[in-house]
Amino acid sequence: MSEHKSEVKSGQRFEFGANWAQFLSVLNDERISLADASLKSMLGVDDLKGKRFIDIGSGSGLFSLAARRLGASVHSFDYDPQSVACTAELKQRFFPNDNNWVVEEGSVLDTAYLQRLGKFDVVYSWGVLHHTGAMWQALEHVVPLVAEQGRLFIAIYNDQGLGSHYWTSVKRFYNSGFIGKLSMILLHLPYLFCARYVVRLLSGRLNVERGMSLWFDMLDWLGGYPFEVATPEQMLFFFRNRGFVLNNLKTCRGRHGCNEFVFIKS
Repeated sequence: MSEHKSEVKSGQRFEFGANWAQFLSVLNDERISLADASLKSMLGVDDLKGKRFIDIGSGSGLFSLAARRLGASVHSFDYDPQSVACTAELKQRFFPNDNNWVVEEGSVLDTAYLQRLGKFDVVYSWGVLHHTGAMWQALEHVVPLVAEQGRLFIAIYNDQGLGSHYWTSVKRFYNSGFIGKLSMILLHLPYLFCARYVVRLLSGRLNVERGMSLWFDMLDWLGGYPFEVATPEQMLFFFRNRGFVLNNLKTCRGRHGCNEFVFIKS
């Protein structure tokens, strides 16, 4: 926890947990149902009964909640103490005193911690590992967690080349202090907040896919640092060489955002 606070204070890390705490104020049944549907659709299942599910970087706890609602036994962990608190709050709201849902603080870069967790039928990490500061190492660390014939559902920021270098600079400046945060929000307000809001309002899509929130997703995008990226080809090559077969894929079609992958450990 002290290391996390130090990284935030020095501008090396965005306070994801603080953003998630605000998101919980707008969480409702509709958003939860959308999260349920997202898991079922990408994993190609009707439920997760009898499955072990691990949520690496649980954030708000929404998808841990979705997995538990679908019948899985769930292990949630996050490096950010406020994110851990958010996940614990959702557990308390919907599954109090439930022994089939564990919430704790931990790091995907801590191999000693990971080794004691065992194997899981579903390893889930959506939009997390590119924020560790050591993405490829983190990707390597999730491999042993996947049981034989288990599924790895992962989302990683798309590599846009020069565009990604630009966003790295934006995120770094955003986290440099109050002036950096304010200036980056004001500079990108017309596109990230206003234009996207209007488009989604007119198309009836104010509720972002997966049950998330447009506003809090945009803050996450603008401030999310550390920040790393990968092409779909790099991800496919990486996991193919480690015994995984692609089962499902959803790309952001070359734009900024995450490419989503579901691999099966064969």
